[in-house]
Amino acid sequence: MGADTKQLRIRIKSVDSSLHLTKAMGLVASSKIRRANEEMRKSMEYAQTLEKMISELAVSPECRKSPFLRQSGSDVVGMGTRLVVIAGDRGLAGGYNANIFRLLKQYPEAEIYPIGKRICDKVDADFVSSELYSSSEAAALAKKMCEDFAEGRYNRLGILCTRYVNMMSQVAEVRWVLPVSIPEETVRSGMIFEPDERTVLDAAVPEYVAGMFVAAVRESFASEVAARRVAMDAAEKNARSMIEDLELEYNRARQSSITQEITEIVAGSGK
Repeated sequence: MGADTKQLRIRIKSVDSSLHLTKAMGLVASSKIRRANEEMRKSMEYAQTLEKMISELAVSPECRKSPFLRQSGSDVVGMGTRLVVIAGDRGLAGGYNANIFRLLKQYPEAEIYPIGKRICDKVDADFVSSELYSSSEAAALAKKMCEDFAEGRYNRLGILCTRYVNMMSQVAEVRWVLPVSIPEETVRSGMIFEPDERTVLDAAVPEYVAGMFVAAVRESFASEVAARRVAMDAAEKNARSMIEDLELEYNRARQSSITQEITEIVAGSGK
């Protein structure tokens, strides 16, 4: 019995240590949620404004000649496809990273440009932080992607990221960025572009792509923080429940040990 109570004490101490860790990580995630959501909102508004402008330009007949509207081969999965894959810098975020890796398996031939330590480690690439990803990094990557696309080095560009639904739900998805899709119907605002629509479109696409990168990274990070908070809350509840069960088992074992000792003393005194 002594050995049983000792093992139970060790297990209780171990689970208690895990409880303190999950609680601390949950508090850290909580402290980041508000800022992450605010940055996500701002970047999404900026990206949506750029997307609206690009859509208006794309319906212009002159812009149909732009290499960024090239459609040939863009519907073939894995043929000249590039994916900017956004994962987390850390684990312990539920299925956040696993969902990204699972979706990535659907594009085995795609050329990967990783953002986030987890995906960088997976594809053996230099570390690029998803939490600290900057607009200048996005602009540099967008410039390279647009130059290569205009030269016909690949057929389409997508962003594999996580869409923030709410605190309890985040969905991995691919957002296709290049070629620029031509909207079926767009209400013209009457805006006049100088010197002409084609020139403005070709100049604006790299900015648009960079904005899409930043928005996807910010949304993915907000999703990661939310997923980690939920995962740590669940882990904390499980740890507390386990400690209660272990303490109950420990008390029963200790009571049994005390009862046995009393029985042995009484039996020994009666001889």
